Amino acid sequence: MSTLKDRALLLGALHVPGKPLVLPNAWDAASARLAEEAGAAAVATTSAGVSWTLGYGDGDRLDRATALAAVARIAAAVRVPVTADIESGYGATPAEVADTVRGVLDAGAVGVNLEDTLRTGDGPLRPVAEQAARIAAARAAADAAGVPLFLNARIDTHRLPSGDLAARIAETLARAAAYRAAGADGVFVLGAFDRAAVSALVDGVEAPLNLLAGPGSLPVSVLAELGVARISAGSSIAEAAYGLAARAARELLTDGTYTALDGRLDYGAFNALMLDRTAAA
Repeated sequence: MSTLKDRALLLGALHVPGKPLVLPNAWDAASARLAEEAGAAAVATTSAGVSWTLGYGDGDRLDRATALAAVARIAAAVRVPVTADIESGYGATPAEVADTVRGVLDAGAVGVNLEDTLRTGDGPLRPVAEQAARIAAARAAADAAGVPLFLNARIDTHRLPSGDLAARIAETLARAAAYRAAGADGVFVLGAFDRAAVSALVDGVEAPLNLLAGPGSLPVSVLAELGVARISAGSSIAEAAYGLAARAARELLTDGTYTALDGRLDYGAFNALMLDRTAAA
């Protein structure tokens, strides 16, 4: 059985500019197992999807213990490395962020996304020095554990009030440099960008660049061509799954028909997939 260190080294090695790590983000053990079965080389969690499936809204509404329990279930369900979306760190101080990282490792995950908003979803950006201190604390906690955790610094400059893309990119690059110096391994930038903006980010970020994929974004093949090293679906697959649940429920209750369920997974095959992993655990 591979160790945490082995899985962390593998996760880091999968970040290759031009041959990106593609992550169909999961929100529970079943979605993680399906991503692995589909061929995902690693599994990333989506904090939004995890929150929704546990009955919470997104945006740092989960407490640390609840969030880490979800990460542990996902990590136990798959054989590939798992990287956890820990929102803004589940703690007010750098020391508390370090506690969260230790909990992530205890849960069996070997990577994290750590974002620079004060509150996920609608909060303002943290001052750069404050966020750098939180990243440094996360890095130190992983290093002390002897695990080369892949620390992905999420930069939320898409939330800035300025509509000037050039200004947002300049701020993104400044933050990326500071976070990289503090110990981040990669940089995750949210937003749908055209070719020129993606190229500017790839050229300006001196670390593997992670971008969000989904409706409105460039295809994976184009992002790979431009040198992106990691591509994440974020919450979009969870949104689509819950969209299907909403459509099927409305159709059943209003029309008494079932067309929304066309294309569903076969019960026997899906259950066999889950039983196979349960037996192997």
